[in-house]
Amino acid sequence: MTGPRNALSLTLSERPDLPSAVYQALYRITGRSTVEMRNAVREGAPVYTAALFGTDHLQVVPRLEKAADYLDAVGLPFVVHEWTDGEASVITRETMRRIVEGTDDPAD
Repeated sequence: MTGPRNALSLTLSERPDLPSAVYQALYRITGRSTVEMRNAVREGAPVYTAALFGTDHLQVVPRLEKAADYLDAVGLPFVVHEWTDGEASVITRETMRRIVEGTDDPAD
């Protein structure tokens, strides 16, 4: 799968058959169509991707955080990926938070 150059994304850990209400809530959070999200879930692709360093960074990052919080609240397990130069790596929520906030890893 070809991915974004530099971004953070959320991918469901499983490929569940979600009720429409979940897709509608994610649409309200992310602005991504329910059809796109349904297809992403079926394909195991990200349900939301927030490009970093772009002109819309200030709009997409809060949506990323809200989407992650919503998925947690409804009990849907997901994986966070960090995309760097088009290559994806699994990261923790804590690492995602540090990236979003621009803080350093205390281990560094």
